[in-house]
Amino acid sequence: MEAVKKVKTVGEGVGFEHIRRITGYLVGTTDRFNNAKRCEEKDRVKHTGVK
Repeated sequence: MEAVKKVKTVGEGVGFEHIRRITGYLVGTTDRFNNAKRCEEKDRVKHTGVK
């Protein structure tokens, strides 16, 4: 009888609060943004998901 391998799903066990797509990049935090990019993000319209 062959041993059955459990295939781990990519991203399994990785938690996150939210992810944003800003100027083509997927980011979780904006801590590395310069002042101009922070202002651009602040001025954007925020869309909320239905819960």
